[in-house]
Amino acid sequence: MSAVPRSGDNTAPPLATTVAIVGCRDSQTTSRDDLVAIEEPLEINVLLNPESGAREADPSFTLSITMRSPGEDRALATGFLFTEGIIHSLEDLNEIRTPNPAVGKYQLKNTIQCSLNPNISFDYKRFQRYFYTNSSCGVCGKTSINALSLIHKPQLTPDHPKIGSKLMRSLPQCLASDQPHYQQTGGLHGAALFSPDGTLISLQEDIGRHNAVDKVIGSELLAGRASFDNLILLLSGRAGFELIQKALAADIPVVASIGAPTSLAIDMAKEHGMTLIGFLSGSGFNIYSGRERIED
Repeated sequence: MSAVPRSGDNTAPPLATTVAIVGCRDSQTTSRDDLVAIEEPLEINVLLNPESGAREADPSFTLSITMRSPGEDRALATGFLFTEGIIHSLEDLNEIRTPNPAVGKYQLKNTIQCSLNPNISFDYKRFQRYFYTNSSCGVCGKTSINALSLIHKPQLTPDHPKIGSKLMRSLPQCLASDQPHYQQTGGLHGAALFSPDGTLISLQEDIGRHNAVDKVIGSELLAGRASFDNLILLLSGRAGFELIQKALAADIPVVASIGAPTSLAIDMAKEHGMTLIGFLSGSGFNIYSGRERIED
């Protein structure tokens, strides 16, 4: 059994802060306060087992340093480990802790340490990256193009789930109404999971679109979810390759984005039988892959 509690962070740090600005409108300038999204680094470490071959004096491996919105750090780390194929369920995690004291202007704990169960094989050399990534991106910082291939082979069921086009068109409004920090700052991406009947299951916001996806997947893992194979992932921005890669790692069959998909995202969705939708709005959408899951 995993020792990781099936819950999110105990406290919610601020996602926005107030700054003094000068607004210019119609040749008029006005001094006022404005809310902006907070951006802070998070170092994700993995505690290495003796079998890893690591030096005894260096028992942990820095997997990623990501710029993120504070809060839901445990969900972010859990989702990142999952979408990178390091863990396959919450049971593979022994402990998640924040070993260092709170620091900085916002008094945040900016290091998170993940301990894997002893039976999990973690080849840390396979995950060597450049030192910094701007979000928990499955591509950012990889040192070889060959490292971009999927570790997890998706198990998507053809024609499942079936989703009505009317229901799909209703999802953007659900996302918009449940993104309070985006409405305040205009600076956060959103990722949401929906059931096939349109029920909102989970929504997360972050300055990084990759972080938002990892947070929404990680939060559901921490809540005890074992499978994502009948869910819809909705993205507030564009759908790039790395986000499709993360969705496929979770066996998510349907991904929809408010913005455009990229060519590589479309290729990957087609290759693995995923339904990929772009330019989703209340008036319509484009289907780039997996037409068979969408009903008129």
